[in-house]
Amino acid sequence: MTAPPTAELRARRWARPRQNRICPSILSADFARLGDEIASVARVGADFLHVDVMDAQFVPNLTFGPILVRAMRRLTSLPLDVHLMIVEPLRHLEAFASAGADHLIVHLEAVEDPKRSLREIRARGLKAGLSVKPGTPLPRYLEALPECDVALVMTVEPGRGGQEFLEGSEKRIAAVREAIDRDGLDCLLGVDGGIHPETAVRAARAGADTFIAGNSIFGTPDPPEALRELRRALERG
Repeated sequence: MTAPPTAELRARRWARPRQNRICPSILSADFARLGDEIASVARVGADFLHVDVMDAQFVPNLTFGPILVRAMRRLTSLPLDVHLMIVEPLRHLEAFASAGADHLIVHLEAVEDPKRSLREIRARGLKAGLSVKPGTPLPRYLEALPECDVALVMTVEPGRGGQEFLEGSEKRIAAVREAIDRDGLDCLLGVDGGIHPETAVRAARAGADTFIAGNSIFGTPDPPEALRELRRALERG
């Protein structure tokens, strides 16, 4: 069993060069052997583990809660990137923070005051992220970026894995990248949905630096090799 990460280890992982961070999403993992699945991608350089929390209200599906995050915290030293696709996410920040999350990402569409929501996450000593759906206009999202550690652009409609990368996503990624660079923000730019070697390269060219991939890694016969191929594609691209 791997010991939980120290604050020093978490800080070192965040300080890596901001290119090609690959974050396997456990939504597509084999839960009968979750420890082995996590270890297999950790060995080949996964940067974070992405945990999709769904409540069957904000999105159609129902998935995980703090109990799973707590179990994962005992299994790995990788930072846990917890994506709250739920209504009223602020009610649950403390539960996920206590369970061992390192990053908490809330949806623009689920919070009344995104800047305050991000401050509440950071006040708990966690990295704060804000996600936006494909159909949501960007101006309100861009206004909140100064409070973000992670800007997450959804490249599918949130709610289920295995969807295809939506056309037009590059334009939205580029708009967020432009805002981050213009204001000199200390913020990762992640993409989530339909990410595989080809679409990851497209997203990277638009300005993404962090890539969440589930089915294209855990849905293959060899997840470590799939992760390595994704990284090779990004390096070539």
